[in-house]
Amino acid sequence: MGPRWALWLILTLAQILESQISAMSQGFPQMTSFQSDQFQGEWFVLGLADNTFRREHRTLLNFFTTLFELKEKSQFQVTNSMTRGKHCNTWSYSLIPATKPGQFTRDNRGSGPGADRENIQVIETDYITFALVLSLRQTSSQNITRVSLLGRNWRLPHKTIDKFVCLTRTQNLTKDNFLFPDLTDWLPDPQVC
Repeated sequence: MGPRWALWLILTLAQILESQISAMSQGFPQMTSFQSDQFQGEWFVLGLADNTFRREHRTLLNFFTTLFELKEKSQFQVTNSMTRGKHCNTWSYSLIPATKPGQFTRDNRGSGPGADRENIQVIETDYITFALVLSLRQTSSQNITRVSLLGRNWRLPHKTIDKFVCLTRTQNLTKDNFLFPDLTDWLPDPQVC
């Protein structure tokens, strides 16, 4: 079921992109509240858009999940797990809540002096189906903008994908900046990840 849906998504994305008349010029409304306890748990990464991504990067993104574990002081421990053949790559970091609901700063204390600052904002979520997450990172040489489309499962309503496309456009990202996991040969292996 998952691979079929991903294939459908890839085939229809071009149509969705072309049918979008205009992006939301003022962006998405600010969240008035954020329920950390409802947001925690496992999410599938169903799409990414990033101003550093190019068409040739599309084959690099494999299926992966993100686990948000709620810790002390409303911080999240975030663990990503990506399959690469018979191997599982994992990477983790902490998110420290900021003053606005759903906004976080990535904890770089272990990265040493001069580490890149990254601000992360949950733009929209219903907690049970999807989440749109915006990440803004300043490196020494460039600003990096990333939009993530997260889902609790592989099936998302069409309007959610439209929201993802609108959000990417408000960030000046194009369809060339999109990556979707390649599920062509993906079969769940309980021994991996």
